[in-house]
Amino acid sequence: MSLLPKAFTVPASSALRRWFATRAPKSDSATLNLRNVYIFFSREGLLYAVLLIITFIAGINYGNNLVLGLCFYLVSVWLISFHVTFAHISGLKVQLIEVTMAEAGAPVWVTLQLISESRQPRRQLLFSFEQTDGKVNNKTDKKASKKIKNSASTQESILVTRLQGEQVIRLPVQTHSRGQLTLPRLTIKTVYPLGIMRAWSYVYFARSAWVYPKPEVFDWQAQYAVASQEDLPTGGQTRQGQDDFERLDNYIEGESLARVSWGHVARGQGMFTKHFADPVGHEQTLDYADMPAAHHEQKLAQLAYGVVTLGELGVPFNMRLAGDAPSAATMGDGNGFAQACLLRLAKAP
Repeated sequence: MSLLPKAFTVPASSALRRWFATRAPKSDSATLNLRNVYIFFSREGLLYAVLLIITFIAGINYGNNLVLGLCFYLVSVWLISFHVTFAHISGLKVQLIEVTMAEAGAPVWVTLQLISESRQPRRQLLFSFEQTDGKVNNKTDKKASKKIKNSASTQESILVTRLQGEQVIRLPVQTHSRGQLTLPRLTIKTVYPLGIMRAWSYVYFARSAWVYPKPEVFDWQAQYAVASQEDLPTGGQTRQGQDDFERLDNYIEGESLARVSWGHVARGQGMFTKHFADPVGHEQTLDYADMPAAHHEQKLAQLAYGVVTLGELGVPFNMRLAGDAPSAATMGDGNGFAQACLLRLAKAP
């Protein structure tokens, strides 16, 4: 808890954040150097500094050369620690590889590649994104990155105990609402080797994450249910499954022997593999106007539920948002198409 009033600490913190941001422009690749690496005493290091002052005053006051010698020895240890700690983090390269998409309330995962060209391994590097209770904007809004929340932040961090060459890590960033999420700053810090000095750096990424609405179950599920075998029209859609025999194919090495047609083998006709198929439902249309909710965000959440459900079932479908022309809707199926639809929901105004 800060001893200073918030009227002073909040503006000071805002000014410091802006100053740090100006020294590290947004980019998906950053190299830590003299411009963006900072170093100061750690909490334990402040006690060490107090010890230096006490021993120096005691040596001067009593004219004790042994105490002064101890003081100068401790100063030399501090200077060496200062140099080693700074050099340990300087020169590290960080590249943003991938940012996943997630539903509101779930974390997006950020994949980073760490590159160290030093011949000596780097140790005890702590990586963390600043997690706040910030809101996600529905539009690309630069003001979101400037908002500073007064609430306490929680850290989800990864400690890299040894880094030499390249290494890939994944870090979570918590989401709160639908839309575009500006990635918070990445903090990299270390107190290696003695814990006296603390070196850290901030990395600001240019790429954003997209957050789709949290799927909301609605009562109108029957329209998007899988059709029964009797309800399927001629030419109904099927998918690979376990129920109905579909065809015989030549056996491919590695396939399950349980599906081999041993009758053909016994007759000397060769090895064939039996394939089965399950019927899936009719082609479906998810229409924004048909959602039973009254509010815009709830309608999008119900569309998300329909997209996820039909994507998992493999049912072909298309999705219409408010203002979409009927002819513009594209038909598709599977998880890949479902992810594309969820991205549309995340970007919807």
